[in-house]
Amino acid sequence: MNTFQFTPQGVCARNIQFSLDENNNVKDVSFYGGCNGNLKAISKLIDGKPAQEVIDVLKGNDCAGRGTSCADQLAIALEQAMEYEA
Repeated sequence: MNTFQFTPQGVCARNIQFSLDENNNVKDVSFYGGCNGNLKAISKLIDGKPAQEVIDVLKGNDCAGRGTSCADQLAIALEQAMEYEA
């Protein structure tokens, strides 16, 4: 299992940490900063899900007209991690 750190852009969260297992399933997502309760809920809902499924659901999610969101930034981070793994 590989652990990744990502610095999001344009959102309240300052850092996202997560792991991908050998099958690219998402594990142990932690957001630092941002809307604590909502981000903890997202982390619980996606734990163990395939990274591509999470990307498909969360990519493009917008927060308050910013053009991105913490969830969208997580999707971007997962895409980068999957490219790194390839």
